[in-house]
Amino acid sequence: MNLSIFVPYNLLTWQWVAWIILGLFIGVSKTGFNSITAVIVPVIALIFGAKESTGIILPMLIFADVMAVSYYHREVEWKYVFKPLPWALAGFAAAILADKLVPVQEFKYLMGSSIFVGLVVMIWNDHRSKDNPPPSGWWFSALFGIAGGFSTMIGNIAGPIMAVYLLSMKLPKKNFVGTTAWFFFIINLLKLPVQILFWNNITTKTLLFDLTLVPVIIIGAVLGVFLVKVISESLYRKTVVILSMISTILLFVDFSKFIPT
Repeated sequence: MNLSIFVPYNLLTWQWVAWIILGLFIGVSKTGFNSITAVIVPVIALIFGAKESTGIILPMLIFADVMAVSYYHREVEWKYVFKPLPWALAGFAAAILADKLVPVQEFKYLMGSSIFVGLVVMIWNDHRSKDNPPPSGWWFSALFGIAGGFSTMIGNIAGPIMAVYLLSMKLPKKNFVGTTAWFFFIINLLKLPVQILFWNNITTKTLLFDLTLVPVIIIGAVLGVFLVKVISESLYRKTVVILSMISTILLFVDFSKFIPT
């Protein structure tokens, strides 16, 4: 069997390490901490290109989504899935428009800006009184739906955006993970036609390469389930905030100045 068909890219050692970390983080993010993938996405975007990397990563996200919704199928709060969903489609449209107007190298700054808005709201939300009711206005779901749809389309990094929304709803950690899993499972399936038919960045070549990470994603998913079980509610929230902060900072860093070639 010619194994070269599964490895169509000539990667350096550090790039392979980043690739393996991506698989682990995808698994952990889908079953535990949905902001963690955004930490490694900037590096993957540097390796394959900001736009091209979205097509490489998407099928792996869907694979992990299936595992997550299978495990957390009883923990979902459906109203928090469907409220932002129509607005996410508007975010899709904005991302497609940005594809025509914004150079590829600027995509990562759009990603970072999207997360930064969410990060500010998340910090503000964590300083609110616990006695305050969750935001209920239609505009709140609209804001995060559009931001989430936009950021997931241009970079598969809407995790921190959705984290802000669901933390604002004060969901317990398991409901948080289950609701996030179903939201992104639906969103990622809706993204497939655009990625395949309009952006042409999901091909047989990328799908075969994605298969190399399947075992690592499974390991990450098991790890994510374990961490959610053992971590406290308050520490879980703090971890999500910290991961969102790190992911935002990294998106504005020019990694090409620090990594080997």
